[in-house]
Order: sequence, then C-alpha cells, then structure tokens
Amino acid sequence: MPEARARKGATGDGAAEKPATDGVGGTAGPKDSPGAPRPRRRQARGEARIAQLLQAAASVFCTSGYTASSTNAIAREAGVSPGTLYQFFPNKEAIAVELGDQLLHRWRDTYGAAFTPSHLELPLDRMLDAVLDPLIAFNCENPAFFVLMHGSEIPGRITEEHDTLHTTMLSRVEEILLSYLPEVPAPQVHRVAEMAFMVFKAGLDLIMAKEGEEREAYIRELKAAMYRYLDPLLGDDSPHLAPHAREGRTLQERTP
Repeated sequence: MPEARARKGATGDGAAEKPATDGVGGTAGPKDSPGAPRPRRRQARGEARIAQLLQAAASVFCTSGYTASSTNAIAREAGVSPGTLYQFFPNKEAIAVELGDQLLHRWRDTYGAAFTPSHLELPLDRMLDAVLDPLIAFNCENPAFFVLMHGSEIPGRITEEHDTLHTTMLSRVEEILLSYLPEVPAPQVHRVAEMAFMVFKAGLDLIMAKEGEEREAYIRELKAAMYRYLDPLLGDDSPHLAPHAREGRTLQERTP
C-alpha cells in the first residue's frame, strides 16, 4: 500500500514521527492487525486522501522547489490540517518518495510506448514526432517529475531510481541504433546514443522553462536539432542504414 511505503521514509524536514494509523484518521488498534483486511470503503477513503496530498505536494514542489517546501505548506495546499497529513506521511521526504515512485512508474510506461517498433520504422522526421511528443508531453503535464528528478537535495532513493532509469533508456536508444547501423562500430554508436540523449535532456530543460507558443517553438527547435544530428546516420540515404530499416520506411511512405 502507498501509505505503508510512505511510513518507511526517514524524517527529513524536522517533523517527529507520528503514531501509525489506519489510513483514515484513527490510531491503529487491535482490530487493525497486519493480516486483517480493512473495510473497502475506509481503504478507498485513505487512498483518496493520499492522492489529494500527493497532488498538493506536486503543486507546492513546483511552486517553491523541493528544498523550500514544507509539510505545513503541503497540508495548506491540500486543505487539511498538518495532523491529517501526518496520519499518512511522517515527513516531507516520505511524500516526495511516494510521489516520485508514482511518476517514475508512469514515465516508464510513457517511454515504453514511445519506443514501439512501429514508430521506429517511420521516416526520421515522423519517427522523432512519434517518439519525442509523448516524452515531452509527459514532462509538461507533470512538472513535479522534472523538479523531483533534477533538484539538488532530492531524497537519495529518488535520484538512484532516476539514474537507473536513465541508464535503461540510454541502453534502449543504443540497442535501437545498433539494429539500424550494423556497419557502424559499437563505440561510435554508443557515443551517438549518448549525445542524442543529452541533446534531448538539454532541449527539455529549455522547453520546461517556457510556456504557450514559446514552448512550442522550442519543441520545434529540439526536433530540428535532433533531425540534423541523426539524419546523416538514420536518414533514408544513409549508407549505414540496415536494409530492414530502409524497406520498412519505404513501405510506410507508400501506404496511403
């Protein structure tokens, strides 16, 4: 359960540990033994309260940054008392860890869907649209993810999981490039994958700092930079492109 994971967080913002509760406001009693299932209605109320607190925390983290945020500010944003917050989370770090876990899970689903085989058979410009658009959209729709993944004093567990995910994504990009560029030496493919990944991250930093039409303009600039970098290697005229990739793209272009 999310509240169970949250209680494991170490105290990080000066708050004292609070008594364990049943997730809806009362201290756990004899009837709430670990093996006893809770009534479904009470469980749903607890999950709804946790979702409310996490949404409030996301807003506060985006407004104030992780370091300057406090449990009092999060409780105020959620419209509850600090005592109610402590029934579910012992401190700010526990809230950040739970929120980070949820966002990382959704990010894995997003990038997994972005790198589908059908997208990778498209011409380069359309492939960049299909792969980059959902990744950019996720970050724009979940700005707290960007704050938690890039802050200077974020809980270690979040940064460790983010670093692991970063490595996994980079390996995935490298695997894709190797399948398209069988004649290119592996060390060069690794450099290309790492450079493309870092160009995306740098462009995302700029995109997240903008809004509205200006943000859209920076998205176009990022795609243009990626296209100009990758086209000599992955464009249809590339001498290194594997036959299966060229044939797949030709078929896509002919399909009405």
